[in-house]
Amino acid sequence: MIGKFFYRVLCGFFLGLSIFAPGFSGSIIAIVMGIYQDLVRMVSNPFKDFKQNMKFLFPLGIGAAISAVLFVISFKFLFDTYEKATYLLFVGLIAGNLPVILAEVKKCGFQKRYLFGGIAAFGVALLLGVLAAGSGHASAADGMNVALPLLALSGLAAGVTALMPGMSVSMVLIIMGVYSYLISAADALLHLDFAYLVPFGLFGICTVIGLVLTSRGIKSVFEKFPGFANSTILGFMSGSLIGILIQSLSINDLNFDWLLGGAMLTAGLAVSMLFVVLGKAMNKA
Repeated sequence: MIGKFFYRVLCGFFLGLSIFAPGFSGSIIAIVMGIYQDLVRMVSNPFKDFKQNMKFLFPLGIGAAISAVLFVISFKFLFDTYEKATYLLFVGLIAGNLPVILAEVKKCGFQKRYLFGGIAAFGVALLLGVLAAGSGHASAADGMNVALPLLALSGLAAGVTALMPGMSVSMVLIIMGVYSYLISAADALLHLDFAYLVPFGLFGICTVIGLVLTSRGIKSVFEKFPGFANSTILGFMSGSLIGILIQSLSINDLNFDWLLGGAMLTAGLAVSMLFVVLGKAMNKA
């Protein structure tokens, strides 16, 4: 019993990592660690067996909270000090996961009609990235300037994508232009600055709503149309990769040099590929 509790804390830690590190899919981590089906069941019907659900989710919450504190502090520092290089780190993290989704598409048997979903998703992700680059970057210096409707929409999008295998919540938040703001807001709350409580709370509530409303439908789509679903995700990730790269090039960062940028890009690729290898090893085990 104690071993299972600490294993779930570990699962929660890696799920928390997937929220903050672009390119990491929380649902893929949940599948690898053997808790995906349980999470989908609980989210789709949260009040059924409520007491048992809370026993399952409590250690996950502890692990996610630990990773949240660690990564909010570290990513806040990176954004404040090396913002452009940090975006290149994210490009590497996402790029390293593209072969995984491509392999899933091939495994399902690619068909030409899947191109419609992939191209549409690519276009949407790229458009969001370009719009975010054109509107600037919301960070700590922007204070409360992020519109509440945008945070609500971002929360819904995060909830919808959280259970999609291969999708990264933070990748979606980056292309919508709210990722660095949310990191700053979380850091401010850790320092008991409750001015950010309302916007951060709104984002969290909308994320939960998105999760509950779409969990059953997402599970059904991936079971019935896995090839089309994975092709769409591949298109979205590819468009996001270019969109985030465009955002990074639009940043005027005095601390940036291309040697640092190349090192961060390489580090992102290395870390994401390491997780792919670990995932395969755990699946075999």
